[in-house]
Amino acid sequence: MTGPRVLFINHTSTMSGAELVLADVVRAWRGATAFLFEDGPLNAAMAGCGLRVERARAGGGLTGLRRSSSPLRALPMAGRLAALVLEIAGRARRADVIYANSQKAFVLGALATGIVRRPLIWHLHDIIDPLHFGTAQRRLQVGLANARATCVIAPSTAVADAFVAAGGRRDRVAIVPNGLDLVPDPRSRAELRRAAGLPSGLLVGVFSRLASWKGQHVLLHALAELPGVGAVVAGAPLFGEDAYAAELVRLAAELGIADRVHFLGQRSDVALLMQAVEVVVHPSIHPEPFGRTLVEAMLAGVPLVATRTGAAAEILDEGAFGTLVPPGDAAALAEGIRRILAGNAGGATQVAAASERARTRYGADGMRDAIAGIIRRVAEGGRA
Repeated sequence: MTGPRVLFINHTSTMSGAELVLADVVRAWRGATAFLFEDGPLNAAMAGCGLRVERARAGGGLTGLRRSSSPLRALPMAGRLAALVLEIAGRARRADVIYANSQKAFVLGALATGIVRRPLIWHLHDIIDPLHFGTAQRRLQVGLANARATCVIAPSTAVADAFVAAGGRRDRVAIVPNGLDLVPDPRSRAELRRAAGLPSGLLVGVFSRLASWKGQHVLLHALAELPGVGAVVAGAPLFGEDAYAAELVRLAAELGIADRVHFLGQRSDVALLMQAVEVVVHPSIHPEPFGRTLVEAMLAGVPLVATRTGAAAEILDEGAFGTLVPPGDAAALAEGIRRILAGNAGGATQVAAASERARTRYGADGMRDAIAGIIRRVAEGGRA
């Protein structure tokens, strides 16, 4: 690594969307330090990218603090949180720039950099609004961002606008779309299905963690209106959402579609699974900060149906590169899927245009270059 010394901090080591982005970002910073609050797959990913990985002594148990929780819930952990702030501050003294990749990492990093006076970048991966965060948490995050963050990186206009609407300073925001690389598998859909152990027949797929706001239940209701169509549901309840996962299984049985719904759990072959279905569905009922699955499906060359909320409309350019439907509307979702399966939407021309848009606008190299430029400017004492 050449250039500024960067300390990357993250509160969880579970590989969710934000952690997958971080794993791509740090490829440009071989030799930097990753300070992680817990053990998990992200530790190995960071080490594999050539980073020196350090584990916090006081970092365990923070996943119990939910987004909607009152700050009072943190009082029993005050001693541990203070120790963690001091740990971050100690490591920040050896860095030129601190890069916080999650809310908890940012809040603690803001307090730590207030002690040691180092510039702080917050990569904001969420929409700060009442649907996702409690009032006290929103005020805390935005207040610290305005006071301590040199730059707030947002992956979409939706994230940037929500941050500003919550009181954040627009002059601190830099929009850098998430980027990823995917090379489509050359095998036929039938071959891919056999390799993945999927059944024949018409299949749609939804690929995200199991959470009520991700809208998998809406897809199940839509599927009840689509006789002969099956679905693969790939993902797991990552953050205490096990009850919702159990509810999905119960709902499939109640709707009489259990034989057509295949719950696959967490999978590492999502790109292959996407290419094995006729339609990828993104049914979120609350605004998405980005929508990595949308870009993956575009790169995989698969037609898309997504809800018009958050960044989805931005990524699909208001429906030019996929079908958009209202959030939470099972009938509209069913009709969008039906039109694609009937050949009345999402044709070869649109799919090819979507793939080209994903390659040119949402590539991993472009994201890494843009963020590397921000880090260097911040280290030199400038803004994003």
